[in-house]
Amino acid sequence: MTKRLKVRYDGRVLVPQGPVDLPQGPLLEVDLHPVDDGSEPTGLSKLADELAKLPSDPDSPTDMAAQHDHYLYGTPKRDDP
Repeated sequence: MTKRLKVRYDGRVLVPQGPVDLPQGPLLEVDLHPVDDGSEPTGLSKLADELAKLPSDPDSPTDMAAQHDHYLYGTPKRDDP
């Protein structure tokens, strides 16, 4: 018999997230694997949320991505079409 249950740990016990159709009494073995259900933000979305909190700089150049070598290393600006 193989069953798959989604459970949450409340700090003391595992709480099923739906109905449990199991016989009472037999000893069962449980393998635990985290499930990405979308409720927990990922590392990248956490970073994006933190970056969104930073104030924008109205004096920053609008061509910074295209001319990054100029702004980082002082090379002459490129003539991009």
